[in-house]
Amino acid sequence: MITCFIPFGSPEETLITVQELQKSELVSQIFVIRSPDQNCMIDGAEVLILEPMTSGQTIRRMAALANTRYTLIYTRQSSLQLGQLALERFAQIADDTQSGLVYSNYMAVKDGKVENQPVIDYQEGSLRDDFNFGSVLFYRTEILKKAAEGVSEDFAFAGLYALRLGVSQYADLFRIPEFLYTEQESDLRKSGEKIFDYVDPKNRGVQIEMEKACTQHLKNVGAFLEPVFTPIQFDEQEFEMEASVIIPVRNRVRTIEDAIKSVLAQKTNFKFNLIIADNFSTDGTTELIQKYAEIDSRLVHVIPDRTDLGIGGCWNLAVGHPKCGKFAIQLDSDDLYMDETTVQQVVDAFYQQNCAMVVGTYQMVNFALEEIPPGIIDHKEWTPENGRNNALRINGLGAPRAFYTPVLRRIPVPNVNYGEDYALGLAISRHYQIGRIYNPIYLCRRWDENSDAALSIDVMNGHNLYKDRIRTIELKARKQSSLTVPPKGESLGH
Repeated sequence: MITCFIPFGSPEETLITVQELQKSELVSQIFVIRSPDQNCMIDGAEVLILEPMTSGQTIRRMAALANTRYTLIYTRQSSLQLGQLALERFAQIADDTQSGLVYSNYMAVKDGKVENQPVIDYQEGSLRDDFNFGSVLFYRTEILKKAAEGVSEDFAFAGLYALRLGVSQYADLFRIPEFLYTEQESDLRKSGEKIFDYVDPKNRGVQIEMEKACTQHLKNVGAFLEPVFTPIQFDEQEFEMEASVIIPVRNRVRTIEDAIKSVLAQKTNFKFNLIIADNFSTDGTTELIQKYAEIDSRLVHVIPDRTDLGIGGCWNLAVGHPKCGKFAIQLDSDDLYMDETTVQQVVDAFYQQNCAMVVGTYQMVNFALEEIPPGIIDHKEWTPENGRNNALRINGLGAPRAFYTPVLRRIPVPNVNYGEDYALGLAISRHYQIGRIYNPIYLCRRWDENSDAALSIDVMNGHNLYKDRIRTIELKARKQSSLTVPPKGESLGH
């Protein structure tokens, strides 16, 4: 009833996994995939010499070999421990739901300790290639074979990702909210140390393949957008200021002064100001901002008249302020601009590239402003031709982000503390070009008090679920047959 494919790790660990699978009477055949330079003989399994499971050729080969109702793919080289009647449970749920892929919560051994690893529900917008299914993927073979036909044999890295996208075109991907197995966790980094993997230059080849797979999927489901953009007229409204730097802040007394100085030191050939939305700070931040506001009239200190605002709500407040300039430029309260030319470069980019949003390049630094890995993050995965399609796959767009204020005022920024900038980028890119600056203009400070430095699994799941929901909303909008730009004054919405 089940054909199993597992990668070869060490002989000992691979044998443990094979023996674990053999305990279930549902398992008909087990294949171990090894590379040509590995040497192994495993009792109870047939050894295949193939490329890794991320290879398109391997995916198609596995699909051809699978001849049972279900196919299990285990993606880790470490040993697998199944829970009581786990495979029976996978098969039952797959039968009951007629899903194309079934996955479950799991437990992970980290530094000798067993920790629960709940995963999240898959939805239409779960297009990011790092979606965590765990390591046990349970496919209905009929659907696996159909999806594998669309996986390019040229893929070295995106095969498994393309397979999952293909499966989603034929059937549901269903999560079992039970902890059905235990795996060994090898990546023990904190959440804040993992989030930039996809833009690490050493992973560029992988990202190019992932983009190709996602782009093809968007074409298949009718959500692909051609590179045709609505032009911007920069004379929609009159503004006293050409640009406003916007800083939402709450309790950042250790860093806000550096941010303020970074803005006030800017050299431009136009008028600009700084609007700080101070969300009821209690640690001395408010007094520090007020000190600078008394010294320099360019600093506009705004305190909300309500207490339910997140970062997005503070952005709405600042952008709606009568002193907001034609362009609204982001600066986080613990970051800095690279030098005194950043604001000028951003505004120039709007006019040169005729765009509604500009995204820059940033350099990763520690609290002392010393460069740390992976260094410069340029988000070169964004291209004018395909950036707004690839944006549905990646988890962020870069920094600093800047917006043409009339367009931004037509979009309600989600009143949340995470993902509001990504939601804006997707909504804007549906109609308008997003401009890029590929030389570093921003210092992104990583320190223990960053909001994403060391998040719990539950918080990370909440963040990922929200961004996936944002993608789902955007995907549904792009699938509509007519995507007309609202007249001036009407909302684009999300």
